[in-house]
Amino acid sequence: MRKRIYTENVSEPPEKTWSNMLVSDDLFFISGFTSRANDGVTIEGANAYEQARVIFRKMVHYTEAAGASMNDILKLTIFVTDIADNKEVWRARAEVFQGDFPACSLVQVAALATPEILVEIEGMGRIGCSAG
Repeated sequence: MRKRIYTENVSEPPEKTWSNMLVSDDLFFISGFTSRANDGVTIEGANAYEQARVIFRKMVHYTEAAGASMNDILKLTIFVTDIADNKEVWRARAEVFQGDFPACSLVQVAALATPEILVEIEGMGRIGCSAG
């Protein structure tokens, strides 16, 4: 059985496009987030570090809504428009994870949804796996 997770802190995508987060049993899957604000237009963050911080904050809201924590994330996939931004994204990542970091892929892409978006991050994990 799968369940869609909602949080009032992050806007939902248009109906019948995707789910921001799904949980099946104790596994969870977080769609690729960007730093787009809840108004659906404004991009928060002028650089990759600031955008990654916004994205990780969204992920915190969703993991908590699912009864999990950021340390329950086992795998991240990070898309950047400039591979040179890797250290700035990793700096933001270090602010929200403790202990062993998730497995991670970092991929440079030609473009994301709009030219202002520099980073997109998706994740998957297991609720409660960091507890023991």
